[in-house]
Amino acid sequence: MSHVFPRHTKEIIPTAMYGEGCYLIDEKGKRYFDGSGGAAVSCLGHNDPEIITAVKEQVDKLAFAHTRFFTSSPTEKLADLLIENAPKNIDRVYFVSGGSEAVEAAIKLARQYHLEKGDNKRKHVIARRQSYHGNTLGALAVGGNEWRRKQFSPLLIHINHIAPCYEYIDKSEIESAFEYGQRAAQELEDEILRLGTDQVIAFIAEPVVGATLGAVPPVDGYFSRIREICDKYGVLLILDEVMCGMGRTGHLFACEADNVTPDILCIAKGLGAGYQPIGAMLCTKEIYNAIKNGSGFFQHGHTYIGHPVATAAGFAVVNALLNRGLIDRSRNMGLKLHSALKRELGQHPNVGDIRGRGLFQGIELVENRETKKPFLPSKSISKKIKELTFESGLICYPMSGTRDGINGDHILLAPPFIINEKQISEVVEKLSSSLKKLITHI
Repeated sequence: MSHVFPRHTKEIIPTAMYGEGCYLIDEKGKRYFDGSGGAAVSCLGHNDPEIITAVKEQVDKLAFAHTRFFTSSPTEKLADLLIENAPKNIDRVYFVSGGSEAVEAAIKLARQYHLEKGDNKRKHVIARRQSYHGNTLGALAVGGNEWRRKQFSPLLIHINHIAPCYEYIDKSEIESAFEYGQRAAQELEDEILRLGTDQVIAFIAEPVVGATLGAVPPVDGYFSRIREICDKYGVLLILDEVMCGMGRTGHLFACEADNVTPDILCIAKGLGAGYQPIGAMLCTKEIYNAIKNGSGFFQHGHTYIGHPVATAAGFAVVNALLNRGLIDRSRNMGLKLHSALKRELGQHPNVGDIRGRGLFQGIELVENRETKKPFLPSKSISKKIKELTFESGLICYPMSGTRDGINGDHILLAPPFIINEKQISEVVEKLSSSLKKLITHI
């Protein structure tokens, strides 16, 4: 009997024993293609010798030194490397242990920045519906997925949510993609005006919405307009790239595709590639200097921030991404994966939309392709497709509640960047056969 408290107490799951490139192998020797990279984590695949060596060497030198007393060489090196490649004006890195922590830090920093400037009126954060920003109470509050929020709602701070940029469902037939994006972005200005132009701390969004919406990219011009609105009213722009960053969408930082620079940027998952738990919050020099020249103390922190072994792994991972051509590979192989999905599933009666950027692809499942009507939640589509694909030896990331937290289903694919064309065919074939089995049983 296991004494581990699992994610789901009513499921019996196998034990992962080995990792080998794009595959995980369980205790019975069964191989699974890691088509979701865990949760968009394993960008380099499993058992990368260069990253493993970096971790081992750092453990031999220094495993831990509390950041209240020391910095460390790998922490400084990783910060320098990230800033060297970050969007313009991003100047400082605050290391944490994961994505939720990065978002928590971002929210707190945004509030403290305004206070350090003597602006104590600002108290509201605006986010988007159907977003996901983490599972700690602060991060959960800014997230816009009602299923995740519901049972904890009495404990959550109040956050104002506007519509996502969700072209497949929300764009009308009479407007262009650009016109729709401007309309969606206008919701932010309308909300700022409603709350008060001197009342809003920040706006937070995922450049490409991952877990809860299924790899939905913005339309052209959306984030440019968002940036303009934030600048107009002194609102900080926080971009959450925990899932979509670190090369996942074909750019080291996902916001590069939209030519927009945030004030605060959150990364994790691919930063450690699964070899160590690590995340980071990056901010502009202006924000950092407000703290430096004010109180001098960011009132936040966790024990394991800037952990030397984690930052050593992160440094090795980012170097690998940059030096092995893996970011370009993510973009190019992503195009091939998207094309293969379109060829195999593009006309499937229950596939409504295939979307994404780079090796971050989403498939939205519908009961009726013409009307875009979702399956009833009672049919448990995402649960069933997860079981079928897993049985076939494919790990993907199905999720329900795509439309509003209750209705809708999608499948998220986020394989390692080392995926090859033969493996793309394997993923698409196993996904297609699983969908055929699913449809015959509902």
